[in-house]
This record gives sequence, structure tokens and C-alpha cells, in this order.
Amino acid sequence: MPNRPLLRRPAWAGRNYTLLTAAAVVTGLGSSGALIAAAFAVLQAGGDGGDVGLVAAARTLPLVLFLLVGGAIADRVPRHRVMVAANALNCLSQGAFGLLVLTGEPRLWQMMLLTALGGTGQAFFGPASEGMLLSSVRGEQAGRAFAVYRMAMHGAGLGGAALGGAMVAALGPGWVLVADAAAFAVAGALRAFLDVGHIPARAPGGGLLSDLREGWREFSGRPWLWSIVVQFSLANAVVGAAEAVYGPLVARDELGGAGPWGLALAAFGAGTVGGALLMTRWRPRRLLLAGTLCVFPLALPSAALAVPVPAGVLCAVMFVTGVTVEVFGVSWMTALHQEVPEEKLSRVSAYDWFGSVALVPLATALAGPAETAFGRTASLWGCAVLVVVVTAAVLCVPDVRDLRRRTTPVTRRTPGESTGPQESPDAERALGGLG
Repeated sequence: MPNRPLLRRPAWAGRNYTLLTAAAVVTGLGSSGALIAAAFAVLQAGGDGGDVGLVAAARTLPLVLFLLVGGAIADRVPRHRVMVAANALNCLSQGAFGLLVLTGEPRLWQMMLLTALGGTGQAFFGPASEGMLLSSVRGEQAGRAFAVYRMAMHGAGLGGAALGGAMVAALGPGWVLVADAAAFAVAGALRAFLDVGHIPARAPGGGLLSDLREGWREFSGRPWLWSIVVQFSLANAVVGAAEAVYGPLVARDELGGAGPWGLALAAFGAGTVGGALLMTRWRPRRLLLAGTLCVFPLALPSAALAVPVPAGVLCAVMFVTGVTVEVFGVSWMTALHQEVPEEKLSRVSAYDWFGSVALVPLATALAGPAETAFGRTASLWGCAVLVVVVTAAVLCVPDVRDLRRRTTPVTRRTPGESTGPQESPDAERALGGLG
């Protein structure tokens, strides 16, 4: 009897998908620890909480500024080249940050500059990466493929945070930043082997502004797309403020310190892994209806902090929230994959990313004044209520309720194009309100 391999790659896990998943695991292990290391590097250099916030903002600002440009470029040049170049920039900036910490006393402006370079790399990498991933999967198993990818990514993030925290304690933050630079180098090398031969060459003509306008038409012409991005623009802002500002304060004053809050965040991460595992088996027919209903629990952590509940209950709440939010995440990627033309994926992803992060710095900055004006408890209840209100509002959009998973391969179309003969009746109904 011939020997057979114990592990066989599924048919939907092609070469590009496998390379992308492996690279995401490598960078997830490095970057999760680096976030912890960067904060401790600032504190070790004599900074305070405000300085930590400045370094975090230095990463977010270029991310917001360059996202749309990054999406336009990723749809014009081979995406894997954009990804490799972004990884190289992240490798150099994190390596310099690490060496700066190891060899002396880094100044705040130096740490902000190097962190800003990392944010710039992420602005170009994110849309290219999402476009590449969405184009690497074909057929009915796309949802399962995205779930496995996200499960691997979240699992690496959990492991990286635990490993990074241990390394910061044992070796100091500098070595963790150097390790993150090495992870970017390895991931960039893997992504250099991606095959873009299946992606049709872009027609000549037009420029950057023309590409941005075309991406905007694609984005704004689909009510389900822009309405959910607006929803998450507001939801991410208030949830980000609750997590970054109010959570640590409640943990300090009511739960016994940073330890319980760290466990709660770990529980959320474990929930996202569990949600991704669930989505490898569950294929809801109404993609966005199921996904949006699962966004309502995103209000629970803010409500739990407002009460506040005991640490064990908070961990349970965070775990359930992680599971349900991941149901939305996989459903959202599947909807983008089946509805957006391949040659516009990165630009649409850029508008999605931009909407998701644009208000986070503002909300985080306003969290302190809001606590002073209204009190911490009222501010947290406000965060919870806003999540519920914007999620309920999105369910009023017919396309969000009606968009269905397609059961047969179809040709994607842009808003305004007529439905081709390849489309099934189910797909025709799913597209009824689009464009």
C-alpha cells in the first residue's frame, strides 16, 4: 500500500492562499508583541501615558492619510510588490527602533518618527494584502478559506502577545522590536513568491485621481457597502475609546489592576479564534444580515465596564463578543469577495479601512474630556448605546438584509452593469438593490 501524506492541503487552499496565510502568521507573532514593546520602550525612556498615546497616534495618522493612495496604487501595480515594499519599510523602521532602544536612550520624536514610518507601510500594505487575499480564493469555499485565514491570524496575534510580553519582561523591549523586524523580513520574503499571473493587466490611461474617483464610485454605488463602513466608523471609534481609555481605568479602580484587564483582552482574542472556527462550518445564506445581527454584542463590553461587572463576567462577555464579531468579519470578507470586481478590490478595501480607522484617534482624544463632562459610567453607557443605534440603523438598508450567498460561480459586476447570463436566479435576487 503506497504511503499517503497525513496532511493534505484542501483544494481551496492554493499556493497564493497558503503563502499569504503563512506570512500573516509570521507577522502576527511579531507585531502583537511589538505593540507591547513599543509602549514599554516609551515608559523605559522616561515617558508617561501621554507620551505612549503620542507614539500610538504617530502610527495612526499616516495610516489615515495614505490609505486611499495605497489602495489606488495596489490596483495599478502588482499587489505583491506593494506588499513586499511595505514589509521592507516596516522591517527597517522596527529594526531601527529596536537598535535605538538597545543602544541608548531614544527620544520621543525619534520613536514617533519611526512609528509613523511603520504606519505608512501599513497604509500601503493593508489594501494590497486584502485585495490579494480576496483574489486568491475561488468557488463556494471562499467563506471557509477566509475563516481559516482569520483563525490563523488571530491565533498568531494571541501567541505573539503572550510571547512578546514574556520577552519584554525577560529581555527588554528592544529585542522584541528587533524580532518584529526579522518577522517582517521573513514575511516579505514569502510574499515575494506570490503569483499575480491570474490578475488581468490594467488598461493604460488615467492617473491617481482618476483611480480614486473610480474606487469611490464603486464604493458609494453599493448601499450595503458604504452603510456598513459608516456604521463601523462610529462603532470602532467608541469601542476603541472604551478599550484604550476607560477599560484600563475601570480595571485599575474596580477590578484589581492591569491583570484582569489583560485577561479580558485575551478572552476577546480567544473569542475571535472561536468565531473563525465556527465560520469554517457555518455558511449563513444571508451574509450581511447574519453578520450585522452579530455586531450588536459589540455593545456589551462597554456596558459591562459601566456597571462594572466582576472580572470573570467581563472575560465571558469579551469572549462572546469576540466570537460574534468574527462572524461579521468572515461574512464581510465573503461579501466583498463575491460582489466587488477583482481589479477594484484594493481601492474598495482602502475606503473600508479608511472609514474604519478615521474617527478612532478623535474618539480616543475626546474620551478624557467626555469623562470629565459626563462621568465615566455615563460615557461608557453612551458608547454602548451608540453601537446599538448605528447597528439597528444599518438593518434598515434593504441590501444589507437581502444580500445572499451565491450558490453558483458568477461573473462579478460593477454598479450599473446588466446582469450577465451566467448569474443564477439566487444571485440575481441578491443583487437586486445594488447600483
